[in-house]
Amino acid sequence: MALPKKRSRTISVDGMPYRWYVRGRPTYCQGMAWSSMTYAVEHAERPGAVLIVETNRAHTRNWVGAETTPVLPAEVADSIRRARLLGWEPTSPRKPFRLTPTTGGGISRCP
Repeated sequence: MALPKKRSRTISVDGMPYRWYVRGRPTYCQGMAWSSMTYAVEHAERPGAVLIVETNRAHTRNWVGAETTPVLPAEVADSIRRARLLGWEPTSPRKPFRLTPTTGGGISRCP
């Protein structure tokens, strides 16, 4: 799975280049604020396993007016460092690596 080049942003963390992307349009569950906003990260030069990060807040373009804040580069850098400590290898071709706000486990599902 590769990230779209359009609207993705680059970031350098500990000397390694990454690209990250927040979906512009929320999914139905994100729009209803039933599930959290997520963003994806991959190595910029040698993409392999994608990092999927679940935030603890609603998507910024939710439809119900739930309060939220945007994803900032400092948060992305912290998530990359945490994922690397938990075993994410960004250049290895593997299944997506998922992070949640409190654990290194899976993403919550829409009701």
